[in-house]
Amino acid sequence: MSEEILYLPVAELSQRIRGGALSPVELTEGYLDRLEKLGPKLGAVITITKELALEQARQAERELNAGRYRGPLHGIPFGVKDLLATRGIKTTWGAPPYRDQVFDYDGTVVRRLREAGGVLLGKLSMIELAGGGGYTNGNASLVPTVNPWDTTRWAGGSSSGPGAATVAALVGFSIGSETWGSILTPSSFCGVSGLRPTYGRVSRFGAMALSWTMDKLGPMCRAAEDCGLVLEALAGYDPNDPGSADAPFPYKPGRGSLRGVRLGWIREDWEKNGDPALAPLYQDALGTLRQLGAAVGEAKLPEFPYGPVAGTVISAEGAAAFDELIRSGRVKELVDERQQKGLGRGMQLSAPDYIRAMRIRRLVQEGMAKLFEEFDAVLSPSLLFTANRMEQDLNEVFRGGSGIGAAGNLAGLPAISVPMGFGPGPEPSGLPVGLSIMGKAFDEGTVLRVAGAYQRATDWHTRRPPIT
Repeated sequence: MSEEILYLPVAELSQRIRGGALSPVELTEGYLDRLEKLGPKLGAVITITKELALEQARQAERELNAGRYRGPLHGIPFGVKDLLATRGIKTTWGAPPYRDQVFDYDGTVVRRLREAGGVLLGKLSMIELAGGGGYTNGNASLVPTVNPWDTTRWAGGSSSGPGAATVAALVGFSIGSETWGSILTPSSFCGVSGLRPTYGRVSRFGAMALSWTMDKLGPMCRAAEDCGLVLEALAGYDPNDPGSADAPFPYKPGRGSLRGVRLGWIREDWEKNGDPALAPLYQDALGTLRQLGAAVGEAKLPEFPYGPVAGTVISAEGAAAFDELIRSGRVKELVDERQQKGLGRGMQLSAPDYIRAMRIRRLVQEGMAKLFEEFDAVLSPSLLFTANRMEQDLNEVFRGGSGIGAAGNLAGLPAISVPMGFGPGPEPSGLPVGLSIMGKAFDEGTVLRVAGAYQRATDWHTRRPPIT
């Protein structure tokens, strides 16, 4: 199977499969070969489910030959972040204490993708316990993941495996999770299109809990349109997840201009918080969106202590989620000492601390809702810098910013990161930089419309890393 085929977006793979020009079995074999060859080199995979994948691919081919078409994901191979339960297959949560953990059921996302005809290739690497206690560098994982654009660099956390595997065409698409940046960060570092859905849009049953009120699962793909196709299969109420919303997502790809769409852009202090060399990429992206007909004006986030509030919520809920691990002392088995101590500190937060954070969070939600009365979507750089070195202390890298990532996650709002260019890095390409497009609650349609229009006008998302 040629790289040309393996790098195709889901939408095109789907058309070829439905038309009989592409065999699900041959496509699966092609991805498996690449996953087996490059997955360990990148540290992108924990478990390859070869026999299951081939069985599911053969079933998909039989159904398609018999005229039974399940939808656009039928016969498409994918991978999932290793915090999703898969029946009879190890689910390690990226952490040494859970390296042999096996569940006897599938998480809802895994089940829905199977019902859509998807083919599970494997479980993808992640930062241990999704980094809930904080961590020092990209090595804080059972299997650390390097960046396909430069293997001395990090793929981003905590959905590092999905980011690397998707951009390197080891899978057709992948599923990541986000509590505070864990889809958008690796999407920016790796140069993929990663969608953080609205809180509650996708069931989290069978997913490792870090923060019950902030965890979200979403697709990571090579094109924004693919994210819409995957979200359509995942969205909707699940009685096993009381936090899920009765909100299915019938996806309709946009093809028109952005005329009439009001976009607000966030001003960033590149000198203080990032790499000034990347600022022109952001301005170019805003210019492209203006050319597409959008009304683009400056937006200002309401002033709140976004970082401390998000940190308090995650620390308190993370400590509760991993109470047994902490109290048993097995927390010391984690790779990163900062993570060990961070989870322990969460036990020391008081109920008033948590309640105050949740009260401020409600004000954040109200403030963001008011912002979206003025704009249909809000734009910002996904990050103000390119991928850092694997061993580099993350405190040196993540120096601050506008707080839009914390604001969006606190308010439970949808956002997508799409490639907007390349910054300094190895020749000839450099390292990817992402543009974040955030919308109001349950308005993934607008987010995807803007992202899709931007990608039809640019080719950043089609670039391939040099990994072989």
